[in-house]
Amino acid sequence: MTVPRFPPHSNVAIVGAGIAGATCARLLHAAGQVVRAVDKSRGAGGRMATKRLEWTDAQGATHQARLDHGAPGFAIGDRAFADFAGAALGPAGLAAWTPALKAGSRPLPEAGPLLLPQPDMPALCRALLQGIEVTWSFQVDRLLRGPGGWQLEAAGTLLPGLHDRVVLALPPAQAAPLLAPHAPAWAAQAAQAVMEPCWTLIGVAQRPARATGWDLAQPTEGPLAWVMRADARPGRAAPADEAHWVAHACPSWARTHLEQPAAWVQAQLAAALEACVGEPIAWTHATVHRWRYARPGAPRAAGDAPHWWDPALGLGVCGDFLGGAGVEDAWRSGQALSAAVLANGPRPCSNAP
Repeated sequence: MTVPRFPPHSNVAIVGAGIAGATCARLLHAAGQVVRAVDKSRGAGGRMATKRLEWTDAQGATHQARLDHGAPGFAIGDRAFADFAGAALGPAGLAAWTPALKAGSRPLPEAGPLLLPQPDMPALCRALLQGIEVTWSFQVDRLLRGPGGWQLEAAGTLLPGLHDRVVLALPPAQAAPLLAPHAPAWAAQAAQAVMEPCWTLIGVAQRPARATGWDLAQPTEGPLAWVMRADARPGRAAPADEAHWVAHACPSWARTHLEQPAAWVQAQLAAALEACVGEPIAWTHATVHRWRYARPGAPRAAGDAPHWWDPALGLGVCGDFLGGAGVEDAWRSGQALSAAVLANGPRPCSNAP
């Protein structure tokens, strides 16, 4: 039987406001669909993240800094992605960064510059979600499907409204329990998908006594994978006496120490950063962030679809674990799912099991 097309302006709920979910939302919205995004956080971006640090000095004065502590940026492999991001952010919305690499580092995976949304990493997702209804701080833990459509539930509270279709743009471990009652085969695949963790050290310190001469290091040994002078990045300048550091741990180290106390992790990564810099670091304020699902652990197999879509259920999944391992891959997954949704909508919800 031919699956009927959905009526114009039908309702789509997208769970997750990172780059995959925001891309899918923007393209569906642009095609005339009524879209609602939902995210457990207080703002857009997912792993395209910028952290606001705030601290009080010994004199009682309050200070703030903003450091990019998730994806360090993105290279452009597909010109269509650059055009898409540029159109969302406007002429001044993307800055190119070609960091000076520390001698002896592993080479950068991309030959070209990294592009950074301005003024912070979540800016791209915020721009994509403009004009779209978004519910923040709502961690969906259950999907309900009945004759009237889909409902989203968090901690026993139902989000008001019914939805013809639902898209999950979440790490696979978070998507799996939501999928299990409705698409058990997908749930099993999502539960088996490997996502590498990461511990990240973020902090403000006194400027080094010696100029480092580099903006980014990729150590060949030890617990650190990436070390960035965050204040060397375009649009991220710091006061003249400050150095802003972001250091990402290697996946293997983070996996081994994932459940260690934050204070212990911070001490270990700070010591490794000092070894990388070659002198003691006088911290003004520092913290660590644990990413349980930092990036896919294995590349997508050739020929695998970068999204999942079941028109009979009106249920779809997108994300970098299906599309690859980077920002552009997450964009490609959200783009592919939006095209699938627009090509063929769900059967009426009265056929729900």
